[in-house]
Amino acid sequence: MPWFRRHSLPDPVRRALDVAAGDRVLASAELVDGSWAVATRSTLVTSDPAGAVTLRRPWSDVDRASYAPEPSTLTVTWVDGSDPVELHLADPRRTALVQTLRERVQSSVVLSETVTFAAGRTARVAVRRHPDGGLFSQVVTEPGVDLDDPEVAARVDAAESRVRSASGLPL
Repeated sequence: MPWFRRHSLPDPVRRALDVAAGDRVLASAELVDGSWAVATRSTLVTSDPAGAVTLRRPWSDVDRASYAPEPSTLTVTWVDGSDPVELHLADPRRTALVQTLRERVQSSVVLSETVTFAAGRTARVAVRRHPDGGLFSQVVTEPGVDLDDPEVAARVDAAESRVRSASGLPL
């Protein structure tokens, strides 16, 4: 195989993706263990080497992602606080997955505002886009931000009202 040719998804992986009508694969990457990571317009999907789907999450579930070039590892953290996913890319030169992931996450964020509290702790309030195009608001806090504290709750609620209003969502 020439060095400039990109890996194409193996047929078992492509079939197992079960990409919905209107969705499509944008980028894929083989991982060091022979499994695959796939970015579609609406979701991040991973599979085992045989093609069975092991993870399928919409872009609006991604809190952030980071890429470490030396171990060629893409780390994805989730808004719900579940364990991060580490994707160890087999050959980062042969994939657009890192850039596509960044673009998809950014396109899911319509509007956001950060609220800063004591000791520099923050809460991020955002209006994000569901895979079906619908909008919703989301609040992600750092550890130590107590949403049960009335002052904290009032500031977060005010920020949420501002971003919902600015995006046309009902209050």
